[in-house]
Amino acid sequence: MRYEAAIEKMFALQARGMRMGIERMRDALRVRGITDLGFPIIQVAGTNGKGSVSAMIALGLSAAGYRTGLFTSPHLHRFTERVQIDAEPLGTRETARRIHELLRAFQEPAAPEVSFFELSTLFAIEAFRDHGCDVAVIEVGLGGRLDATTALPAQLSVITRIALDHTHMLGDTLVKIAAEKAGIIRPGVRVIAASREREVQQVIVERARELKAPVDFVSRAVRVEPTRDGQRVAFQFGREALPALRLGLAGEHQRDNAATAFATLVRARELGLKIPARAIQRALTRVRWPARLERIAGKPRVLLDAAHNPDGSRALAQYLAQQKQRPRVLIFGVLADKDYPEMLRSLAPHVEQIIYTQPNIARALGAEQLAREVPGIVVSRPVAALRRAKRAAHGGGMVVIAGSIFLVAELRAKLLGLASDPLIRL
Repeated sequence: MRYEAAIEKMFALQARGMRMGIERMRDALRVRGITDLGFPIIQVAGTNGKGSVSAMIALGLSAAGYRTGLFTSPHLHRFTERVQIDAEPLGTRETARRIHELLRAFQEPAAPEVSFFELSTLFAIEAFRDHGCDVAVIEVGLGGRLDATTALPAQLSVITRIALDHTHMLGDTLVKIAAEKAGIIRPGVRVIAASREREVQQVIVERARELKAPVDFVSRAVRVEPTRDGQRVAFQFGREALPALRLGLAGEHQRDNAATAFATLVRARELGLKIPARAIQRALTRVRWPARLERIAGKPRVLLDAAHNPDGSRALAQYLAQQKQRPRVLIFGVLADKDYPEMLRSLAPHVEQIIYTQPNIARALGAEQLAREVPGIVVSRPVAALRRAKRAAHGGGMVVIAGSIFLVAELRAKLLGLASDPLIRL
């Protein structure tokens, strides 16, 4: 089966919808005969930052000499991005073969009716096993307690920043969302938690105490010291100290992400992994994660950021406040379930013009509705919006693209001339 045909069949599973719960995943693991994976798992949950943190952790493990699997979602352009081994995506030929095999196995009458994400998780785990991975970093898809990845055994749990997002599924308060994220905590398994809010920390403490799981709160346990010019930052966790480093990912919020990855890699030594300080330094300074304050050179420059909720938009606004390029033109489009008024309140003061557009996905909010919230120009097609924004920003300005990862992915592919799979519809 060719890659394009395999992807089409895989993506057809999206018609089954997004279904929470881990019992189907447990049944699916039994169908595939997966009992002992043979490698430890570091599971990463959270609202924002979990992709960046996962990438740093995986790079640190690879730099220490371990064959490392990394499973993340969603992808920007191609499904193969979700499953990487030592920072290299699986090839399209192998991907097609594995998809075909899994789809055939779950067409059997006794097999459970798995979702797109459940099958994707199986795909990753089997690839990591077959490629002889020593360790895997697994990013939660949504929530944590009922996410398919929580059916897998994990030896270290990481919870990045928690903020309001997916409130229709996870709850409308930080406490409710924290309870869902804390669902990844397992009996006796250490937790690294990044949230600073007292009420969030309390939820994590109570769950961890119930399961006798030790917890490190990054804000308390890791000392973070930026240099005077703000260009580099030093870290200390217990007896482990890192000198002032220039982080590989831009934005002050990445300091917290780097501190979380640092603490996780130090604690991963408790799993028997030998991770020298130089490997951790490489992880924090060499990491690359697309569409996270990603600059594309040109006249004007383009800044891509996957900020898709108020917390992410505030981080982007903080970064823009420190930049000098003018004028700045924001291309903005969101999905209908997002708190776009709050997102715009953060971003609008830092740009001279907003162009509203509509991501190519059924759940996108109409651009005209956005313009009623904060005045701006409506250009329904994203590619046309990009052309207009470039003209408005002139040679010395900046075009900022944010609001939805689907919008960022479409325009990033256009800007860089990248091939893309059909758009995911979930």
